[in-house]
Amino acid sequence: MFFVFGPSGQMFRGGPENLARISAVRRVERPQALRTRPMDADAETPGPTAGLPATPATPRPPTATNLRMQDAVNAYAQTEHGPPPARQPLTLVSDVMTVGGLSVPPDALVNNAWQTLAEHHVAQAPVVDALGRVIGLLLRADMAPLDLLPEPGAIKQAIELARRPVSEVMLSPVPTVSADAALRRVAAVLLDTGLPGLPVTDEAGVLAGFISRTDILRAVAADPPLDLWSGPAVAL
Repeated sequence: MFFVFGPSGQMFRGGPENLARISAVRRVERPQALRTRPMDADAETPGPTAGLPATPATPRPPTATNLRMQDAVNAYAQTEHGPPPARQPLTLVSDVMTVGGLSVPPDALVNNAWQTLAEHHVAQAPVVDALGRVIGLLLRADMAPLDLLPEPGAIKQAIELARRPVSEVMLSPVPTVSADAALRRVAAVLLDTGLPGLPVTDEAGVLAGFISRTDILRAVAADPPLDLWSGPAVAL
């Protein structure tokens, strides 16, 4: 089941085939992660020291590992917990979604929200009201448009943007999805809208988690494998 929520509440409830006709959600470009603080950079790739030439990293020698011994230890450890549960294919949103996750209030300043997303290394976050209901989606790309930065006078415009509340720059209304929806339907909505992910909510719009493109790609590469076609027929 899919929904559309805005500041006034639920605007749509139904399947994804009618989502584009009913919702006012615009198609967005994929967000680009702009680096504003050292913590937003790759922590494993430090830059050169100021005033000194960059020195190529010395490769570490491979660590010798006795794979047979490790397998034996793992097998012995498993016997203490009994046989592992049977693996089931991943077919529903609840199988791959991130439970809980980061959210921001609509009255937060854009600058503070930007720093929060940067500290958590995420490119988007649901916007929720005081009751925990989703009313929008905040994208880092919308908080710092790339076309503002190189132009003369961009600093003044960037400061004005940073002082605005999140409610003025968030994507709203925003589609959400229930935890029991089929993953293939979520993938179709993400392709149609260009969104990086969808908030996962109940029918009242209360946030339960988030499902992103990364979550789906991780499921494709994981074991057990992603199964898009054998899920329950009633899941929308």
